[in-house]
This record gives sequence, structure tokens and C-alpha cells, in this order.
Amino acid sequence: MKRRFWGILCALLIFTIAIITISWKPDTKEKSKKVTNKAVKAIPAKEHFTQYLADIYNSAQLNEAGLDLAVFQKAVTGYFNLKAANKVPQYSSIITIVDLAKSSCTKRMWIVDLINKDLLLNTWVAHGNGSGGDVPEYFSNASESHASSLGFYITEGIYNGKHGRSLKLNGMDEGFNDNARARSIVVHAAPYVSEGSINELGRLGRSEGCPAVSPKVAKKVINTIKGGSVLFINGNDRSYTSKYLDADVATNYVYPTTASL
Repeated sequence: MKRRFWGILCALLIFTIAIITISWKPDTKEKSKKVTNKAVKAIPAKEHFTQYLADIYNSAQLNEAGLDLAVFQKAVTGYFNLKAANKVPQYSSIITIVDLAKSSCTKRMWIVDLINKDLLLNTWVAHGNGSGGDVPEYFSNASESHASSLGFYITEGIYNGKHGRSLKLNGMDEGFNDNARARSIVVHAAPYVSEGSINELGRLGRSEGCPAVSPKVAKKVINTIKGGSVLFINGNDRSYTSKYLDADVATNYVYPTTASL
């Protein structure tokens, strides 16, 4: 009887220990889920957005083409803000960047396809004669100022004017370039935008405020960016601000499911 009793008792102890061991086994699925969540939260959406811009910048070899990363980031932030505000067609993937902080002797216009991460064109562009000599120092939204205006523009339709085939621009930044249509600020060809002018004058010729380009590339420029693409003009002016430079809006547009992390 004693042997039977101790045998039953041992069996019960072994069974109890087995049950306890099983009950404390980690939930691998839950652990995996927690690790995954931590991994997602470890990289904030803004960092994802910064990496996304850097990938386009590097793939399109924009550094080699002379475009500063900070200017590119600013331009694309505005591009996505404008898309979020439904100011730009959702299918549009082209952005044109003009950096008037650079010498007119450099090719300071870049046309980039953001989807294909491709630099379509890098060329010279003129600034207004009211803005200064080689590097613009003054910018204005006023009529008859003959100065360039900073900010974001949306390209519109093509027309034939005094400069031939030209592309209308609609200024999107109130107080900085929203007078563009009234001032007839357009993209057009100009013979003074050439290497010959640089050799003769030590700089490009200047417009009356328009981002004028060489006749050799004018057709390509206009055909590439017409009909609702974004054009951004940067320059040395600390007073420039834009509601379209909201990094949170741009990030949320590109990463809507992770922007709150």
C-alpha cells in the first residue's frame, strides 16, 4: 500500500510540474509582435521621409549636377504639400528647381522626375535685372520691379507671346510670387541665356523677372514641365516663408500609415 501511495504521489508531482512549466512558456507570437512594433517605432516617419529624399537625390546624381541637398529637400517638401492640398495633379511626378543663390554662370535649373529618380535636364536660367548682377540679391513680387520672385509655382498652359512660345506660371506663395500672372512671369527662350553671354559679360544676360532659358533647350523645358507641374525658385532671402514648407504634411502624404509613430 505504501509503495502504491508513494507511486501515485510521485506521478501527481510530475504532472503538476509539467503543467506549471507549460503555463510559463513564452508566447512567441506576442513577443514577435512586440519586437516588430518596436522596430517600426525605432525609425520615425520623418526619418523615413528624409531617407526617401536622400535616395532620390543620390539616384538622380543631383549632387554631381550641383544641386544642394537642402534646396532639394525644401523643394520636394513643397511639392508634396501642394499635392496634399490638391494644387497639383496626383499623376504629376516632375519638379523643376531653380537656385538663384548660385552664380548665373552655373547651370542652376534642374528638372527631376521624382518617380523614376532621374535628372531630366540641368541647364542655365536667367534672373530678373532688378535682382542684381551675377548672383541675385533682391527679390520682389511687385509689378515693374523687373526682379525675380521666390517660391513655389504651378505651371499652366503654353502661349505665343513677344518671346515666342512661352509657359505661364501661377505663383502659389502669397506676398512673394502670387503676382506672377499679373506681371506675366513666364518660362521663355532668350538669346542672352548662353555660354557666349557668360564669356562676354562674365554672367548671363538678365530678364525682366522671368526664369528665361536658352533657345536651344526652351522647347524641351516647356514640353517637359507644362500642364500642372511644380517649379520652385530658391534664393538668398531670409524673409521668405511658405505655408507649403510643412514637413509634417509632406511626411504624412508619403507615409500616411506611419506618420504618427
